[in-house]
Amino acid sequence: MDAAVIWDEAYAEHDTGEHPEGADRVASVVRHLEGTDLWPRLTVVEGPRPATEDDILLVHTERHLRMVREAAAGRGAWLEPDTRVSVRSYEIALLSVGGALLATGLWDDGLVPFALIRPPGHHATQDRAMGFCLFNNVAIAAARLLRQGYERVAVLDWDVHHGNGTQAIFYGDRGVLYGSAHEWPHYPGSGYFTECGEGDGEGFTVNVPLPAGATDGDYAALFEHIFEPVIRQYAPQALLVSAGQDIHRDDPLGDMRVTETGFSQMALRCLRLAQEHCGGRLAFVLEGGYQRTAMARSVEAVLRAVMDESAPVEVDEGTDKAKAAIARAREVQASHWSL
Repeated sequence: MDAAVIWDEAYAEHDTGEHPEGADRVASVVRHLEGTDLWPRLTVVEGPRPATEDDILLVHTERHLRMVREAAAGRGAWLEPDTRVSVRSYEIALLSVGGALLATGLWDDGLVPFALIRPPGHHATQDRAMGFCLFNNVAIAAARLLRQGYERVAVLDWDVHHGNGTQAIFYGDRGVLYGSAHEWPHYPGSGYFTECGEGDGEGFTVNVPLPAGATDGDYAALFEHIFEPVIRQYAPQALLVSAGQDIHRDDPLGDMRVTETGFSQMALRCLRLAQEHCGGRLAFVLEGGYQRTAMARSVEAVLRAVMDESAPVEVDEGTDKAKAAIARAREVQASHWSL
């Protein structure tokens, strides 16, 4: 498959100061990619259009939108102890959502995009900014696909932190299947096995909380035994990936042991699912990732897997603790899916 990267120099203008989610995050990935043989093969899309306020209101409340806008207009503020806005943050948050929306627009060109955007989004709930996130980029992209006539959209989230915002937004909606593999216990404290959705959305939230130290082999196993069979039964029309690269073994905000090989394996598995069920409609959207070199190399690994449709086949056997967690998740999800 042909791959694209979406980014904008303006993402650095969301000024968080001395902060893990710093202004250089996206630029550091782009600089790394420019030095690889991949760069001439990629379709590079700069300058996505900002999302509109109507786009934001697909999942967020008017009060939340107004709060972020007014905090930035007031020359910046801390919205949460870990989440800061500066004078340009509202505009750049709209541009970040715009990058995620543009990703779904590249499918008609036969491209699998990786949206290298910031600020990230998966912690933002309908009415709260948190966890470095202002607006929920992936959730807004999924909601707009539903508005455009899609009936089933899948979101897989491999960030080290649970995407509590994405889960909350779609917890009662079977139109979006949300699957998350994340470190447990860890921030933000949600994403336990038994959180499976409610009402019309019961069974359409799939959480796999993993112990610290999970490896490439553990992530391969959870895809094989949980995510892949669930996705095949759900048969989505599009697959979005909240690609948090902070499960890398070198990341300072997580305790996982994933390597570039692990990212390649997951990307290839997502590509195959998209080819089988979604007409190739697959997009990766950056969430976390805080060790700059590790994040850049893991993004490169995802793109190589997509473009070459191959990845290293040998992974470790996994860990006993993670195997137990995967078995528990299968037990819970067996009430909703054939596993």
